[in-house]
Amino acid sequence: MYDQPKLSELIRFARIAAGSTVIDVYPGDGDWTRLFSEIVGAEGRVYSFVPAEVADFKNDPVGRIQTLAKDPDRTNVEGVSADLVAMPEVTLPADVVWVHLFYHDLHTALMQKKGATAAQFNRAVYERLKPGGSYVIVDHAAAAGAGTSDTQLLHRIEPASVRAEVEAAGFVLDAQSTILANKNDWHSVKVFDPSIKGETDRFAFRFFKI
Repeated sequence: MYDQPKLSELIRFARIAAGSTVIDVYPGDGDWTRLFSEIVGAEGRVYSFVPAEVADFKNDPVGRIQTLAKDPDRTNVEGVSADLVAMPEVTLPADVVWVHLFYHDLHTALMQKKGATAAQFNRAVYERLKPGGSYVIVDHAAAAGAGTSDTQLLHRIEPASVRAEVEAAGFVLDAQSTILANKNDWHSVKVFDPSIKGETDRFAFRFFKI
């Protein structure tokens, strides 16, 4: 998805290092899980967390991640699944919780079908992180003033809304990055539209738990 310089910068930004425990939320094909597995090494741990809200998808997200975790070269990976807000029940205290292009989904009917809210998920993340741990969010930007209104249709969310929601859970903004910004994205089309797919204006926040 990203060229090597951007990938390296995102890893540095997330503060993932050898020995870290990382929770990769909604890992998709597992690309980030694989990368994190290599970085944290034998002394680290990666929890590839599939929310139960999407476990019944035809592409079998839970099975795919469990297969990845069985790879002899991924002994530091554990594929887990539970209701979104029950994440702390299937993981151990983490140094980093990584949420890539998923946070906006917390405001969609799909992720709320079992009653979960963004506020509840943020509190669950706060509970699971170690003191001083990092909560890293990368997502597609919506236009200023859009708030959460474009999450369902365009799969975008206003950065200011994310910051407000996460800070309400007790986190403190530690850093933000513009490495994935794209001033040529007018924020008016769905992120899967061929005109912008893969090139959306994206923001990156790193929050920490006091």
